[in-house]
Amino acid sequence: MNHGYGQTSPPRHAQSTHRPVTRFLVLIEAGEVPVARLFLGNHEPVAEFDGSTEEVATMIRGLAAALGAVGPEWDRALAGHSAAERAAALVYCLPA
Repeated sequence: MNHGYGQTSPPRHAQSTHRPVTRFLVLIEAGEVPVARLFLGNHEPVAEFDGSTEEVATMIRGLAAALGAVGPEWDRALAGHSAAERAAALVYCLPA
C-alpha cells in the first residue's frame, strides 16, 4: 500500500556538522549608521546587519558591553573600520 498518496517520500535527512555558536556581537558605526556584526569565538565574521533593529535590542538585553574593539584579536575582523570607529564600538559577549 502506498502511504505517500501518489507523491514520493522525501529522502532521509543527512546529518552534518553545525556551525559553531556565535560568541560576539559588535555594534560599530559605519558612516554614521550603526552596524551590528556577529562573530564566532575565533573572531571570524558570521553576519552583518542594521544595528538599530529590534533584534539587536533583544539579543543584548541584560548584557553588559565592553567599550572598544581595539585589541589585536579584532585587527583582522574589523579591518575595514577606522581606529576611531573601533574605539567607540560596543562589544557584547553572547551567552552560549
